[in-house]
Amino acid sequence: MLSLMAAGCVFFPGLFLLSRQTLKHIMGWREADAAIVSTRLVSSVQAVMASSAGCIIASSCRDVIQDKHWLTDAYILFATPYFAYDIFAMFLCYWHKLQVKGHEEDVDRPMGAAVAGYLRRELLMVLHHVFMVAFCFPASLLWRQGKGDYFQGVLFLAELSTPCVCLGKVLIQYKKQQTLLHKVNGALMLLTFFSCRVLLFPYLYYAYSRYASIPLYTVPLVAPWQCNLGAALLWPLQIYWFTLICRGALRLSAGRLSSTLPTFKSESCVNSSNGCTQLQTDKHSH
Repeated sequence: MLSLMAAGCVFFPGLFLLSRQTLKHIMGWREADAAIVSTRLVSSVQAVMASSAGCIIASSCRDVIQDKHWLTDAYILFATPYFAYDIFAMFLCYWHKLQVKGHEEDVDRPMGAAVAGYLRRELLMVLHHVFMVAFCFPASLLWRQGKGDYFQGVLFLAELSTPCVCLGKVLIQYKKQQTLLHKVNGALMLLTFFSCRVLLFPYLYYAYSRYASIPLYTVPLVAPWQCNLGAALLWPLQIYWFTLICRGALRLSAGRLSSTLPTFKSESCVNSSNGCTQLQTDKHSH
């Protein structure tokens, strides 16, 4: 148990440091660019690992309550340190973004002010990560008493959208919003985020209603309180982040449409639209 958590504590920060050093010394990237891209890389690697574990677990469990798979508890233990690491990694990205053009006045701010600014900007994501460690970890490992590995595997599949989110942020960072890759990635991000995050919790309740042969609306009445609390707190977050993605996509589409019309709209309007798209897209997570 402790060995798996220790492995996670070493693996995720270690992968970040290895990637950052490689990009800096071999590729010749700047510190800020190397750190931000390395953060996205680690998040994507974790997402691929979680999704793969989820596929294996969910496909192996015929009985959604009683069937067990060893990978369930093992990956929970291994991945939990990631959320603590990612809080720091997100702050590091925020710190480096203060150093880009237009934010020079913020670079010399005290560390306390930088932390306060980071928490204001990423409060929901930080609370999400704290909740994952403080509540979801004991709920998944201890309170469910070895039952429901299928549901835990399906929950892992929520990470399927994270690589698309990370790639989108990197493309925006390098101003590649007009490329075909960004358009395809955006479509995949909308599809995976909606299907694997927004529809996730309704599907879990639906799957249990089929298993127990009870009406769907009665499932919250018989489900453990931990499940209802987790769904009540996490599902609205997914819906909120999905609305941000949709708003960002609409703004970007409006900016592209404006750029193809005769020039009665000023260039500043188009640039403002693209800026808003970057801000909204940059607010949701991996």
